[in-house]
Amino acid sequence: MRIVCVFLLMLAAGVCPSAANAGAETAQKRNAPLNIVLIFADDQRSDTIGALGNSVIRTPNLDRLVHQGVSFRRAYMQGGMHGATCMPSRAMLLSGQNLFHIDEKLVRSKTWPEAFRNAGYETFASGKWHNGDESLGRIFPEARSMFTGGMTNPLEAKLRDVSAGKVLPAELCPKHACEAFTDEVINFIRKDHSAPFLAYLPFDGPHDPHIVPDDFPVRYSPDDIPLPDNFLPQHPIDNGEMTVRDEQLLPWPRPEHDVRVMLAEYYRYVSFLDVQVGRVLDALEATKQMDNTIVIFAADSGVARGSHGLIGKQNLYEHSVRVPLVISGPGIAKDQTTDALCYLFDLFPTLGARCGVKSPNESDGMDLSPVLADPKKTARTGLMFAYRDLQRAVTDGEWKLIRYPKINRTQLFNLADDPSERTNLIEQAEHKEVQARLLTQLRSEMKASGDNAPLEVDSPKVAEWTPPAEGKKK
Repeated sequence: MRIVCVFLLMLAAGVCPSAANAGAETAQKRNAPLNIVLIFADDQRSDTIGALGNSVIRTPNLDRLVHQGVSFRRAYMQGGMHGATCMPSRAMLLSGQNLFHIDEKLVRSKTWPEAFRNAGYETFASGKWHNGDESLGRIFPEARSMFTGGMTNPLEAKLRDVSAGKVLPAELCPKHACEAFTDEVINFIRKDHSAPFLAYLPFDGPHDPHIVPDDFPVRYSPDDIPLPDNFLPQHPIDNGEMTVRDEQLLPWPRPEHDVRVMLAEYYRYVSFLDVQVGRVLDALEATKQMDNTIVIFAADSGVARGSHGLIGKQNLYEHSVRVPLVISGPGIAKDQTTDALCYLFDLFPTLGARCGVKSPNESDGMDLSPVLADPKKTARTGLMFAYRDLQRAVTDGEWKLIRYPKINRTQLFNLADDPSERTNLIEQAEHKEVQARLLTQLRSEMKASGDNAPLEVDSPKVAEWTPPAEGKKK
């Protein structure tokens, strides 16, 4: 009788029992802890997403994610102390600390995935791990199909599982590594979860070699690929890393056709990864977890690929330090872009703030939550970048200064008018005040970050650079 009365009261109020149950389920889901899926590419330029302005590349799934969230147009990795900049970039990401505070192997560093697990999250990873075996088992005690190296042919990758914190022997993967990584994360998403989860999917692409399965249908003709608007046959000065491995991938001067071929292969790899991103999004929707999950897509660095006469990422130009960053999820604005300045190591402090997880260490990161709610808000007032003791840079968002201490040269760019950094304004008298201000800002940012490198030397090297006689150093 009591049940009947309740039923009649609900009908009188215009509420059917099924609608009431649905409303209760929605409220419960809204108050439930948030899941996190973090997809992290390797060497993907920020200008390789169709919905963000690239009219040539095909990225329907990244476009889909862009429309679901906030895209950061001014997100950056801070740099590195050697050519393999993905190592420090990933260490900064996972620890929330800057370049001068991290332990690249993450042996001494406490990390955010550990903090999430201590807060009750189930954590999982599948993908590239370039920070050493010792830290892997501690940070992700459960992981599958991990590539514990820097680069490989993704169709011949040897991958390793992690069980109960033990890193197991490597086995040859029967498919493209990035597809295998995605399979593992999808299997994890499909599991029954008694706790919120953090899934980390770090690809090893589109890092070279740019290899995808032969039957992958998306192809690009080199003739249809435009050269970067800042393409040069050769970099104008010696930046200190003119013959690092990446720069030897093409001869000097850079042949335009060869650069187009490289970009066509690179774009095809990005499109292959886009398919994997779509599979993850589909899995979240099929398991009805999308509405309660924060999904992030980012990359550990950009890469030159012909810009400024360079091929690699061992430089501080925008194409190499600026990265894609798209964040979607509950409470996050949809289909919006922001020019707020941020580092990659701001990402986990933001996720921690949104999920109620405390920082595992003295974090250098900033909570970007205000920007996620209102993309018109600002974040950092300036950023500092570093590469070895060869290059330093600073930006306030409008202007950018790059300093080469070993050759006593400086570049000054107005990013507002010249986002591709094509015109060096350092010799123009009307910009001397800007130069002085940015140098002061650079020194201040370096001091705050713990960077003690000099910005000039007593006996600078010759700034002009001549390629090796054979045209391509062996």
